[in-house]
Amino acid sequence: MPDLPQHKPVLAGTAYSGSAGTGIRLEALPEGHLLHVLGTIEPAALATELAKAGLAKSSIRKAGFRQWFVAGDAPLSPASLAALAAALAGKAFVMDQSHGRVRIGISGRSSRLLLSKGTAIDLDPAVFADGSSAMTMVGHISVQIARTGDDSFELTVLRSFAESLWHEFKHMATSAEKDGA
Repeated sequence: MPDLPQHKPVLAGTAYSGSAGTGIRLEALPEGHLLHVLGTIEPAALATELAKAGLAKSSIRKAGFRQWFVAGDAPLSPASLAALAAALAGKAFVMDQSHGRVRIGISGRSSRLLLSKGTAIDLDPAVFADGSSAMTMVGHISVQIARTGDDSFELTVLRSFAESLWHEFKHMATSAEKDGA
């Protein structure tokens, strides 16, 4: 039906590559799936249930006390979501947030410097190791930052703020290049 809302990726195909000097890369990540899991289940047990549901490639990120985000590149079918919810019954609740959040990748040797311009989290690898995640603010926008590698991060933001956050980081990256960072 033409009068129903249609899903349109917010940042689809958007990417920014800085100069070799900064090595900063911004990219819109696939709008696959993002699940919010709340409950007493431990991450290892959650990973086991995800594997049973065919979501072994998904990553688990702490989002608060007894809360996790489960992120992945592949879209999730309603049947897979129902199967996961049934498997977690009594241990955790699962809510599909895929429609409401967007993931942005930031990488490169100056990625920590870029992120430090927007948030107060200590991103030093000794403090914020690979696999770490934290909810924070970047300016006025609530964001989850997850470290996905030595110099790579993934930001998860509400869909309605994704373009604003993208433009802010692109502006900061461009300014860093002009400043010779």
